[in-house]
Amino acid sequence: MQTVVYVEIALYLIAMLAIGVYFSKKNLSHSDYFLGGNKLPGWALAFSERATGESAYMFLGAIGFIYVTGLSGIWILSGMFLGVVASWLFLSKRFMTEQQKYKVNSLTDYIAVKFPKHSDTIRWLASFVLVLFFVCYLAAQFSGMGKTIYSISGFDITWGTIIIAAIIIAYSCMGGFMSVVWTDTIQSFLMLISFIIVPIAAYMEIKTQGLSISNELANMGNGANSWVGGLNGIALGVMLFTNLSWFFGWLGGQPQLSSRFMAITTEKERITGRNMAIIWTLIVYIGAFLSAIFASTLYKQGTLDDPEMVLPHMVFEILPPWIAGIIVAGILAAIMSTASSQLLVITTSVSEDIIHKTLRWNISSKKLVYLSRLVAIISGIIGIIVSLKSGSVIYNLVSFAWAGIGNTFSVIILLIFFWKRISGIGVIATIIIGFVSAIVWSLSPLEAIVSAKAATFFICLIVGIVISLLCPDTKEETQP
Repeated sequence: MQTVVYVEIALYLIAMLAIGVYFSKKNLSHSDYFLGGNKLPGWALAFSERATGESAYMFLGAIGFIYVTGLSGIWILSGMFLGVVASWLFLSKRFMTEQQKYKVNSLTDYIAVKFPKHSDTIRWLASFVLVLFFVCYLAAQFSGMGKTIYSISGFDITWGTIIIAAIIIAYSCMGGFMSVVWTDTIQSFLMLISFIIVPIAAYMEIKTQGLSISNELANMGNGANSWVGGLNGIALGVMLFTNLSWFFGWLGGQPQLSSRFMAITTEKERITGRNMAIIWTLIVYIGAFLSAIFASTLYKQGTLDDPEMVLPHMVFEILPPWIAGIIVAGILAAIMSTASSQLLVITTSVSEDIIHKTLRWNISSKKLVYLSRLVAIISGIIGIIVSLKSGSVIYNLVSFAWAGIGNTFSVIILLIFFWKRISGIGVIATIIIGFVSAIVWSLSPLEAIVSAKAATFFICLIVGIVISLLCPDTKEETQP
């Protein structure tokens, strides 16, 4: 790897740290630290939400999956795109207005204040589940960073993971939500540029080599040249349902995403953010799909030891070094933006939802910020350890956490927003069954038939409705 690439990556990392240092010098209240204090513009929150939503799985996991699978891989991106659109069209406004009504700083806190009688139990359970699964999620991002650095430079995976993770922990704990959003905004632009440049360059390389995309896909076999993977009947239905099931996790249940909706201040800002987010997603998803398909054309299966590294491999083969450096920075941006947001969710769950709201520690806003920074450092170190000890691939780690968090809390949010009979006991039961079913289903033979990403959503939905009907709250036990 040439010096110019190292220089560009170093400059990018320094810029991220500089933003953290800048906000660390601000007199941040705990509201600023956890949710930006309603001081951030809608367009920045939209770019932050999109950068946070697209992590290592987009540049590495999803592209690697489509590279191996072929055209039918489009259904994963389709499911995610529909989820993104649905969240901005139907949920973002409700999140904004509810936050302004209840003055909450987290998704857990919002759920808890809706059911005062059960608020402490909800905070304890929700925080436990979020911290557990988000440590796995965070570890997946750290693993993606180590693999990326090793792939492009041969630098030791362990030290690459530790160094980049330390930078993320540093700027996240210094500036909290404020620094995370503004670093996300820069990272979002890098991701957008990457998925415009790469497919164009790859297509030009295909034409230069005189290759046929359709012929190469056909030669891959296993239905790679078919939009339905060569399947039919029940097998086709299962494949479509499993891949499209990523949709369910976007429906308000990812706290690192819903917090961006909660931070929006006006309807005008929300509409601006909505439009930018949908356009950004469309461009990036099309670019990601084309990049993976073009990689299948350029590199026969088995060429790479790790299919998840096909994008970095392709970038360095077909692009000039100075452009490749920008793309690599974009890959790191995707991973770092998600990791920093997940770290902030863990921090908020521990310091705000448990220590501040449940244990009711009587400390000043400034001391709470200091405490949150300490929690962020400890959580980040744990994430590094889990990352280095885990042998799971990125796609599986993210998929597992997506089922345990996204589906469980999406069901709760949808029921709170659109069904007046949801009860506190119903919420508690949903959290418990979502936690248990995500683990049990993922480890059982049923996972090979229907993914936990789909199954847990419907399991949680049924439990939430049934238990709420059996154990209803009185009007005095709920907030309007």
